[in-house]
Amino acid sequence: MLQSSFTPDLIEAGCDEAGRGCLAGPVVAAAVILPKTFTHELLNDSKQLSKEQRVILQAEIKRDALAWAVAEVSHTEIDEINILNASFLAMHRALDQLAICPELLLIDGNRFNPYRNINFKCIIKGDATYLSIAAASVLAKTHRDEQMEKLAVQFPDYGWATNMGYPTGQHREGIKKFGVTPYHRKSFNLLPGN
Repeated sequence: MLQSSFTPDLIEAGCDEAGRGCLAGPVVAAAVILPKTFTHELLNDSKQLSKEQRVILQAEIKRDALAWAVAEVSHTEIDEINILNASFLAMHRALDQLAICPELLLIDGNRFNPYRNINFKCIIKGDATYLSIAAASVLAKTHRDEQMEKLAVQFPDYGWATNMGYPTGQHREGIKKFGVTPYHRKSFNLLPGN
């Protein structure tokens, strides 16, 4: 069972991103502030859930959260500032949009660029530990998947509707045969060995 909060009295925002390891499309981050009393038996790290479960949870999180926001950093920005900085920037953009100012940030992972003067705690596997980070992981993943499914209609040769831009065999085969799209991250090693 995931923990509801890190502290009993501070307003906590959980933050997570989706799409860091992808070869195409944006990196997306979400920030979520949940009520201290929030519980959910299904909510977990988004990678452990089915697509159907994530879609159901997406609606429930948006309904029940005290505040939530999703933000992206484009593939071109990723190429300019690198994927790590782009991940932090996406989280900052999500935090900028929150209707409630958090007093503590719970960040999935081991690194973060400080945001304003708000204290933060980096938690490895945080999306499998705290409900607010798990909620952020679901919102980031569902938002990004929707974006990639739309792009897959425009660019059907890369399997984005199922691989979401991750470096699968099908995706790499598409790059070999059809070249890169305007949405590929040019700073990434799109075809190893080339």
